[in-house]
Amino acid sequence: MAGWARFSFLVPLGLLSCSAAPENEPPNIILIMADDMGFSDPGCYGSEIQTPNLDRLAENGLRFSRFYNGARCCPTRASLLTGLYAHQVGVGYMADNDWGHESYRGDLDDQCVTMAEALGSSGYATYMTGKWHVTRHLGHWSGDSARMSKENWPLRRGFDRFYGTIIGAGSYYDPVTLVRDNEPVEPEEDNFYYTDAINDQMVVFINEHIKSGNKNPFFAYVAHVAPHWPLHALPEDIERYEGVYDKGWDEIRRERLEKMKRIGLLDEDTELTPRDPGVPPWEEEKNKAWMVRAMEVYAAQIERMDKGIGRIIEALEKNHILENTLIVFLSDNGGCAEILTDGWRGMFIARETRDGRQVHVGNDPSVLPGPENTYQSYGVGWANVSNTPFRLYKHFAHEGGISTPMIMHWPGGIKAKGEWRRYPSHIIDLMPTFLDVAGVEYPERFNGKEILPPEGQSLIPVIKQDRVERDGPLFWEHEGNRAVLSGKWKLVQRHNRDWALFDMLIDRTETTDLSDEMPEKVAELKTMYEEWAEWAGVLPWPAYKYIQDNKLDEDAR
Repeated sequence: MAGWARFSFLVPLGLLSCSAAPENEPPNIILIMADDMGFSDPGCYGSEIQTPNLDRLAENGLRFSRFYNGARCCPTRASLLTGLYAHQVGVGYMADNDWGHESYRGDLDDQCVTMAEALGSSGYATYMTGKWHVTRHLGHWSGDSARMSKENWPLRRGFDRFYGTIIGAGSYYDPVTLVRDNEPVEPEEDNFYYTDAINDQMVVFINEHIKSGNKNPFFAYVAHVAPHWPLHALPEDIERYEGVYDKGWDEIRRERLEKMKRIGLLDEDTELTPRDPGVPPWEEEKNKAWMVRAMEVYAAQIERMDKGIGRIIEALEKNHILENTLIVFLSDNGGCAEILTDGWRGMFIARETRDGRQVHVGNDPSVLPGPENTYQSYGVGWANVSNTPFRLYKHFAHEGGISTPMIMHWPGGIKAKGEWRRYPSHIIDLMPTFLDVAGVEYPERFNGKEILPPEGQSLIPVIKQDRVERDGPLFWEHEGNRAVLSGKWKLVQRHNRDWALFDMLIDRTETTDLSDEMPEKVAELKTMYEEWAEWAGVLPWPAYKYIQDNKLDEDAR
């Protein structure tokens, strides 16, 4: 798929570099991603959840108020790792099935290079812990000879070491598809908890790197599952939130909005979007005890993740490398409104716990979430809270689905402390940013193949000087939900509904649709989106049906 200059806005990396890093000393880079965490969930973005380590990074670094992801797990990860739109690299939907079209293979293709491949081939050591979720090939877990390959597992895509899961979700106490390097493993401790293992194994990798005498910098990717369902948390963590959510989702949303204004994240005139129409007022909720417990567990999952991030920071300090380590933290999509039922049972949900107890799957009010023998989600009402002040959720191209907190901390390279950056930025920008700070040129060829040029922009100039409008547009599509952002204008559409137009400089919460007043702007942005979609390989949704009905294959494009 050849690049189209109209949609490729990357300035040559060397022209952008303005890093304050010591000459000839490229930084270590640590990329930390949460899973299904909403825009307002970290304490430093407005929440009541205790995240002192993320707060510390924010206080001594930068926070981005308009950083965007890809609306869902796999598309975000594909774009994050490659600096390309997900359809360009074969992950136009999810890493589940091959639909017979190059944009929907469910696997990273060989026309892209990952961050780990680009940095690793230039001397960086590369380590990963956590969730991979960019391949449909699951080794022996697949039960399908066509999906046994490990070709797109982390060690085949540039990482030197890996500890984590190949699939996208599972028990925190007994995760399926757990792998060390390239081989399946089982949890080693009776008190195993996946969030702790992800953080602690990265501490091991960092310490081993230093003790080995390796003088090269390292790139570390810490891909958390938390706080993705199931609602699994340790009793002592849940206990700390007892009573915090008794006031219900309406009051918590209002409190978060006011805090977001106080800390400078939102303008003073920002209004809260209406409660989701499918959610009752808190005083009318019939299952308050279960709902309160669900949010207590969710908050506990985030706090436990933050504690482990603190241990990673401590390892950097003890090894005297925090000063020249760039740490980036973000989430893969907005808060998740998916409601689990017993029908969700599948290969990633065990029927029994390790000690033989039956696993209760689904949001049953008679079964409180948290323990290993439950498998539940926190539902629409609390997802609405997580995405304060926006509407909609994971899956959607509205702000609630694609907005993420993003923290950037680098004492040796970022002199600003505690400031906000309001430049509209996207996960495709991280690849060029990391290569920029590392002094690495993006390759035109890799492993003997021509690869696509990156679609993002280095954020180093924005670190120096903030701006509010982006050079060039951004695009989204997932499950027929689509959007284009150009200048201050955003055109967005839910699948099979009308396009809506918003002025993002004064209406970030997408409450005043200007499409009827400005049909020419709608037509302009719609044309821009449609041209991009054709170029990027986006098919009408549902794509699998379109492929079948039109008998498409790779030779058809």
